[in-house]
Amino acid sequence: MFFKFKPKKRKNSKKKNKNKKLIITLSSIIVALFASFAFLLYGPYDGFRNFWITSAMTTMSHQWLAKMFYSEKEIMKVLESNGIVEPSGSTDTDLIKVKKYSGNARFYKNKYEEDILKDSEGKDYKVIPIKGSKYQGYLVAIYDPSKVYVATTNYLRVRGEAITTVAKRENALVAINGGGFYDPDWNSNGALPHGVVISKGKLVSNYQKANVGGGVVGFTNDNKLVLGKWTAEEALKRGVRDAVDFGPFLIVNGKSSFVKGNGGWGIAPRTAIAQRKDGIVLFLIINGRIASSIGADMVDLCEILENYGAYNAANMDGGSSTELVINNKIINHPVAAGKNGLRDLPTFWMVRR
Repeated sequence: MFFKFKPKKRKNSKKKNKNKKLIITLSSIIVALFASFAFLLYGPYDGFRNFWITSAMTTMSHQWLAKMFYSEKEIMKVLESNGIVEPSGSTDTDLIKVKKYSGNARFYKNKYEEDILKDSEGKDYKVIPIKGSKYQGYLVAIYDPSKVYVATTNYLRVRGEAITTVAKRENALVAINGGGFYDPDWNSNGALPHGVVISKGKLVSNYQKANVGGGVVGFTNDNKLVLGKWTAEEALKRGVRDAVDFGPFLIVNGKSSFVKGNGGWGIAPRTAIAQRKDGIVLFLIINGRIASSIGADMVDLCEILENYGAYNAANMDGGSSTELVINNKIINHPVAAGKNGLRDLPTFWMVRR
């Protein structure tokens, strides 16, 4: 009997030792992870702290992530050291000259010009992949600015609609999300856009502004993107045919905003709209909150758009609103919880066929 039970005791002992070692190893890893995270949160390097606080405070629905670890005083200190100072003045439309290119130039000023202009003849748009150290996305060059306009949900002040629904109804070639909207519980139905909304020459909404900088972002009757801190009446008098109200303004008349730190907006999915001096319109979409693309800050947006020759540019609503649809197909990686990761939204930038 003794001989039979002896091997079993030895096996149990070995198993217990293995389990003990595994528990010790896992505990050590967990302690190391917590220690590393604490070092990032409270250590001498403020880059992660700035990223954490500005990203959390900008999302609105996740502000608790900042308040859990930092005092109100520390949060305000970080927000004050990360901000954006917009260029003064409004767009000078005389400086924008809409051109047509052959698309067969032998030489280009740089790779960015080549990306936009090469093989562009006869095309309505071109999709250019964008990649940085922490982000991935798409720049869409639209060659005819007269085709760019604002579309809205059919149920303004009642509920928003998915971008795919609106793009299909409008028979749009390209569609991106537009300005922000009233979202007091951070889970609204996208019914009420902030600020001025002009669509096809008509004022369709004029609710309170979002207080995110910027102002009216729109196209005039001569198809030039204009940025200005105007009322609805002032915008219409200036011949604005399609517009939303959002910001901040990133580039005005070729002059970029002065960005302190990361601009105060943290790192997240981003949407921006711009126009070059030659009239080509740029839609910029940056994925975020996924493993392959954390997102972009205001510095990144300015840098990308500067590289591609933007003369006037503005930030649009980002985060879970960032969406790009081409021929009714979702191109980017939306991160909202709705169907296909799409939020119901009130306003959109469209490119007609």
